[in-house]
Amino acid sequence: MIEQLYDLKDKVAIVTGGSRGIGKAVVIALAEAGADILLNYSRSDKQADEVKKQVEKKGRKCVTVRADVGRFEQAQNLGKAVMNHFGRVDILINNAGVNRDRTLRRMTHEQWSEVIQTNLSSVFNCTKAVVEPMVAQNSGVIISISSIIGEMGNVGQANYAATKAGIIGFTKTMARELARNNIRVNAIAPGFVETDMLGTVPEDIRNQIKSQIALNRFGTPEEVALAVVYLCSPAASWITGITLRMNGGHYI
Repeated sequence: MIEQLYDLKDKVAIVTGGSRGIGKAVVIALAEAGADILLNYSRSDKQADEVKKQVEKKGRKCVTVRADVGRFEQAQNLGKAVMNHFGRVDILINNAGVNRDRTLRRMTHEQWSEVIQTNLSSVFNCTKAVVEPMVAQNSGVIISISSIIGEMGNVGQANYAATKAGIIGFTKTMARELARNNIRVNAIAPGFVETDMLGTVPEDIRNQIKSQIALNRFGTPEEVALAVVYLCSPAASWITGITLRMNGGHYI
C-alpha cells in the first residue's frame, strides 16, 4: 500500500534545468519512482546525455530537449515535444534558474531582466505549454522550485528574491484556477543546498551561513528531489497551493 502511494509508473514528467544540481537529482528520483522524463537543459549536451543514460539504466525513457525556457516560443516547443514523444504530460517541474547577484545600486537592467526571464517568466511559459493537455486529461501536477530567499530576502539578490517570491504567488493562483481540472500546483522553497551555485560562495561565508541553520548543515539535491517525488505522488493527492519549506531550520 505504501509503495503504491509513491508509485509514478508510466507517468510523464518534464523537468526544466534537469542536467545538473537539483534538477538532475529530481530527474533521477522521478525515474526511480517510475516516470518517463523529458529533460530540458540550456547548456551542456554532454551533461544532459549523461543524465539520460542514468534514467535509461533504470528502465525508463528519457528525451533531452535543449531550450531556453525563459523564451516563450522555445517553452511552447517543449510542450509540443513531450506530446510528440509521449502523447501525454502528467508532471511539470519548473526548476530552471540563474542568479546574477549585485546590490541594487550596482545591478544593471540586463542582470535584472535575465534573472526575471529565466527564473520567473519560464514558470509562466512552461505552465502555458502543458496546461491544455493536463486540462484535457483532467489530471496533472505542477511543482515550481522557489527559494528561502523569496521568503526572507537577501542583500545583493533583489532580482533573485523577486523571482522566487513571484513563484509563490503564481503557485497559489494556479492552484485555485486549476483545481477544478484536478491539477495540483505546489512550490518547494529550499534553503542553501550543496549545488554548483553554493560552491562559488567563499568558505568563510559558507561557514557563516551554516551557523545560522538549526540543523547545522546544508541540504542536498537528493533531499529536495525526494520532496518533489512526494508532492507528485498519490500520497499528496490532497495537497495543492502550498510552499514546502526545506531549509534545515534556517528560516522558521
